[in-house]
Amino acid sequence: MVRKILLGIIGIALIMLAFHYCEFKKKDTSVLEETTLIQEQLRNVRKLVVTEGHYSEVLTFKDQQKYFLIPFEKKALVVVNADVTVSYDLSKIEYDINEANKTITIKNIPKEEIKISPDLKFYDIQESTFNEFSHEDYNKINKQVKESLRKKIEKSTLKSNAQNRLISELSKILILTNTMGWTLQYNGEVVNEQSINVLL
Repeated sequence: MVRKILLGIIGIALIMLAFHYCEFKKKDTSVLEETTLIQEQLRNVRKLVVTEGHYSEVLTFKDQQKYFLIPFEKKALVVVNADVTVSYDLSKIEYDINEANKTITIKNIPKEEIKISPDLKFYDIQESTFNEFSHEDYNKINKQVKESLRKKIEKSTLKSNAQNRLISELSKILILTNTMGWTLQYNGEVVNEQSINVLL
């Protein structure tokens, strides 16, 4: 009789252990599947986000040199047509996945890269024998044009549009993590729908 009771207790204990083992295995598999899904989404996001713009302007370049107190001037009308791109290389995003806490921490988001490709055309070029246009002048004009365009880009919506596209891409990670009960963090703060625009 005692033997049957002992065998019954051992049997129940074995069934409970098997049940707990299956539950643990199930949870373990679930976290693994979630991690794989998140990593796949991060791979999809890791691309180049590009916003393009076009600028046109007309500049007047002047320069004067004096020889024996006699001024020699050169000037030109410069027509500028420039293609501008603001991009984020999201392959440079650094992140950490903590499976135990179900947390994704974005450690670094790359800064935007601004590329300016100006096409310069010179008109009404006036120069003198003692003050001619040189290669250095063209480099100087090109530099001035790029500086002028950078100021215009800062005041334009081009950068904010690029940032909106960046946030749109990163929102995909936020939606996925929220759906699966994970937490997304950046700069030590939890990222949610309300804070994503401020934090990122």
